[in-house]
Amino acid sequence: MKIAVTYENGQVFQHFGHTKEFKVYDCRDGRVESARVENAGDSGHEALADFLKALGVEALICGGIGAGAQNALAMAGIALCAGVTGDADRAVEELLAGTLRYSAGANCDHHSHDHPHGEGSCGGHCHN
Repeated sequence: MKIAVTYENGQVFQHFGHTKEFKVYDCRDGRVESARVENAGDSGHEALADFLKALGVEALICGGIGAGAQNALAMAGIALCAGVTGDADRAVEELLAGTLRYSAGANCDHHSHDHPHGEGSCGGHCHN
Protein backbone atom coordinates (compact mmCIF):
# COMPACT_ATOMS: atom_id res chain seq x y z
CA MET A 1 0.00 0.00 0.00
CA LYS A 2 1.22 3.50 -0.81
CA ILE A 3 0.30 6.29 1.58
CA ALA A 4 0.99 9.95 0.83
CA VAL A 5 1.10 12.78 3.35
CA THR A 6 0.97 16.49 2.55
CA TYR A 7 4.42 17.47 3.77
CA GLU A 8 6.38 20.47 5.00
CA ASN A 9 9.35 20.40 7.40
CA GLY A 10 8.42 16.97 8.79
CA GLN A 11 4.83 17.99 9.51
CA VAL A 12 1.46 17.33 7.87
CA PHE A 13 0.98 20.40 5.65
CA GLN A 14 -2.37 22.03 6.32
CA HIS A 15 -3.58 23.19 2.89
CA PHE A 16 -3.91 20.41 0.33
CA GLY A 17 -4.30 22.73 -2.66
CA HIS A 18 -1.01 24.49 -1.91
CA THR A 19 1.03 21.37 -1.20
CA LYS A 20 4.48 21.54 -2.79
CA GLU A 21 5.73 18.20 -1.42
CA PHE A 22 4.25 14.87 -0.45
CA LYS A 23 6.02 12.25 1.60
CA VAL A 24 5.13 8.90 0.05
CA TYR A 25 5.39 5.74 2.14
CA ASP A 26 5.53 2.22 0.74
CA CYS A 27 3.91 -0.04 3.34
CA ARG A 28 3.49 -3.78 3.67
CA ASP A 29 2.11 -5.92 6.48
CA GLY A 30 1.42 -2.87 8.67
CA ARG A 31 4.96 -1.50 8.39
CA VAL A 32 6.70 1.24 6.44
CA GLU A 33 9.23 -0.34 4.09
CA SER A 34 10.47 2.90 2.53
CA ALA A 35 9.62 6.58 2.24
CA ARG A 36 10.58 9.42 -0.05
CA VAL A 37 9.64 13.04 -0.60
CA GLU A 38 8.05 13.85 -3.97
CA ASN A 39 7.96 17.41 -5.33
CA ALA A 40 4.52 18.28 -6.67
CA GLY A 41 5.62 21.60 -8.09
CA ASP A 42 2.76 23.98 -8.77
CA SER A 43 0.17 21.33 -9.61
CA GLY A 44 -2.76 22.92 -7.74
CA HIS A 45 -5.95 21.49 -6.28
CA GLU A 46 -7.53 18.84 -8.53
CA ALA A 47 -4.31 18.26 -10.50
CA LEU A 48 -2.72 17.01 -7.27
CA ALA A 49 -5.10 14.05 -7.29
CA ASP A 50 -3.79 13.05 -10.73
CA PHE A 51 -0.21 13.52 -9.49
CA LEU A 52 -0.88 11.18 -6.54
CA LYS A 53 -2.68 8.64 -8.71
CA ALA A 54 0.30 8.56 -11.11
CA LEU A 55 2.52 7.72 -8.11
CA GLY A 56 0.26 4.79 -7.23
CA VAL A 57 -0.96 6.34 -3.98
CA GLU A 58 -3.91 4.55 -2.39
CA ALA A 59 -4.45 6.73 0.69
CA LEU A 60 -3.80 10.37 1.57
CA ILE A 61 -3.26 11.92 4.98
CA CYS A 62 -3.69 15.71 4.95
CA GLY A 63 -4.79 18.75 6.90
CA GLY A 64 -7.39 21.01 5.33
CA ILE A 65 -8.97 20.14 2.00
CA GLY A 66 -11.84 21.56 -0.02
CA ALA A 67 -14.78 19.80 -1.63
CA GLY A 68 -13.38 19.97 -5.18
CA ALA A 69 -10.14 18.30 -4.15
CA GLN A 70 -12.04 15.73 -2.08
CA ASN A 71 -14.10 14.85 -5.16
CA ALA A 72 -10.99 14.64 -7.36
CA LEU A 73 -9.37 12.23 -4.90
CA ALA A 74 -12.53 10.12 -4.79
CA MET A 75 -12.59 9.98 -8.60
CA ALA A 76 -8.93 8.89 -8.53
CA GLY A 77 -9.77 6.10 -6.06
CA ILE A 78 -7.62 7.56 -3.29
CA ALA A 79 -8.89 7.12 0.28
CA LEU A 80 -8.80 10.33 2.34
CA CYS A 81 -7.84 10.91 5.97
CA ALA A 82 -8.23 14.70 6.41
CA GLY A 83 -7.92 17.11 9.32
CA VAL A 84 -4.68 15.55 10.56
CA THR A 85 -2.00 17.68 12.24
CA GLY A 86 1.49 17.04 13.59
CA ASP A 87 4.38 14.83 12.62
CA ALA A 88 3.96 13.15 9.21
CA ASP A 89 5.83 9.95 10.12
CA ARG A 90 3.80 9.56 13.31
CA ALA A 91 0.54 10.04 11.37
CA VAL A 92 1.45 7.15 9.05
CA GLU A 93 2.42 4.96 12.01
CA GLU A 94 -0.94 5.72 13.64
CA LEU A 95 -2.78 4.98 10.40
CA LEU A 96 -1.08 1.60 10.14
CA ALA A 97 -1.80 0.90 13.83
CA GLY A 98 -5.45 1.83 13.43
CA THR A 99 -5.28 4.77 15.85
CA LEU A 100 -5.14 7.78 13.51
CA ARG A 101 -7.74 10.43 14.30
CA TYR A 102 -9.06 12.27 11.27
CA SER A 103 -12.03 14.29 10.13
CA ALA A 104 -14.55 13.55 7.42
CA GLY A 105 -14.65 17.18 6.27
CA ALA A 106 -11.63 19.11 7.46
CA ASN A 107 -12.91 22.46 6.19
CA CYS A 108 -16.59 21.91 6.94
CA ASP A 109 -17.22 22.17 10.68
CA HIS A 110 -20.92 21.34 10.60
CA HIS A 111 -20.13 17.97 9.01
CA SER A 112 -16.93 17.22 10.90
CA HIS A 113 -16.77 14.15 13.10
CA ASP A 114 -13.56 12.82 14.54
CA HIS A 115 -13.19 9.12 15.03
CA PRO A 116 -10.35 6.66 15.33
CA HIS A 117 -9.14 4.93 12.21
CA GLY A 118 -9.78 1.21 12.21
CA GLU A 119 -8.42 -2.13 11.10
CA GLY A 120 -4.92 -1.03 10.09
CA SER A 121 -5.58 -0.02 6.49
CA CYS A 122 -7.04 3.16 5.12
CA GLY A 123 -9.23 1.71 2.39
CA GLY A 124 -12.87 1.80 3.40
CA HIS A 125 -12.24 3.50 6.74
CA CYS A 126 -10.96 6.88 5.69
CA HIS A 127 -13.31 8.66 3.36
CA ASN A 128 -13.00 7.88 -0.32
